Amino acid sequence: MDQTISSAAAETALTGIAPDAVPTWVWLATIGAIGALFVFDFLTHVRKPHEPSFKEASLWSTFYVTIALLFGWGVWVYWDRQHGIEYFAGFITEKSLSVDNLFVFVIIMKSFAVPAAFQQKALLIGIVIALVMRGIFIALGAAAIEQFSWVFYIFGIFLIWTAWKLASESLKHGAKSTDEEYEPNAIVKYVQRHLPTVPDYRGNALTVIENGKRFFTPMFIVIVALGMTDLLFALDSIPAIYGLTDAPYIVFTANAFALLGLLQLYFLLGGLLDRLVYLGIGLSLILAFIGIKLIIHAMEANTLPFLNGGEGIEGLPHIETSFSLSVIVGILVVTTVASLLKSRSDARKGL
Repeated sequence: MDQTISSAAAETALTGIAPDAVPTWVWLATIGAIGALFVFDFLTHVRKPHEPSFKEASLWSTFYVTIALLFGWGVWVYWDRQHGIEYFAGFITEKSLSVDNLFVFVIIMKSFAVPAAFQQKALLIGIVIALVMRGIFIALGAAAIEQFSWVFYIFGIFLIWTAWKLASESLKHGAKSTDEEYEPNAIVKYVQRHLPTVPDYRGNALTVIENGKRFFTPMFIVIVALGMTDLLFALDSIPAIYGLTDAPYIVFTANAFALLGLLQLYFLLGGLLDRLVYLGIGLSLILAFIGIKLIIHAMEANTLPFLNGGEGIEGLPHIETSFSLSVIVGILVVTTVASLLKSRSDARKGL
């Protein structure tokens, strides 16, 4: 016991990060750095409206992925190996779920006929809204987990239900397509009906003043639609990553770095999304796997009085995060390769 305490103290003295907590200054520095990257993204890409070329999107996508990987390396080296593995598992999972988000983003852009040159501003603001909302969800999730261990049961069941729903839709309706129709939710419909708006885009402005009265542009409605879509996707992504780590710092940074570069990934994968025909199946398998992992964890730390007398259940298989990372990467590789082979085969057949 004393040796364990000494090791923890030594690690804290060396890295400034305790094994089970992250100092406030690290949080503030991380949030400041991520905020600076978003500002940089705005100044370099959004300030001058344009449609990024494939080369531009490729270079900047590589840039943001490299930063995310370097951050993970830093977590591995300066915190510990376990948290490094948790970060990479969380980042890959969140990045994969973000690609799924892009299907809806493309559909929204098509539905609202957003000019290509102005799409970057709408996307970046939508991504910032997503990060803020996920930050709130992460804080609420951490507080709930700290007080009630049975929350993992809810997270696990929700992910398994989401996986079943996603798999059912994929098998019944086939692969997702960016040609699908966008159906606004209640909030978007309310905004469309009650806010004074102009019928056409005015550059990339969100509001304009005409005859002394302020009106909202379609660009504002698009951002609301993107924000509401991100809110729904956060309901899946936050429980999923809490199935891989219980460290709020890892949860937040994995989400933040997954969202950074999503703007460039949108333009990079825009023409390839329809070829990822098995992405839905792959994501459903990942969510189901993490859901099962969460339920096993909840049973190990069980406090529900009607289950095993409120005691933890022993003898359950323990799923290491390193194994989870291997499973997630394996599923993504197989489904991506299978998707591309299927798309190539269909193209040859003229389907």
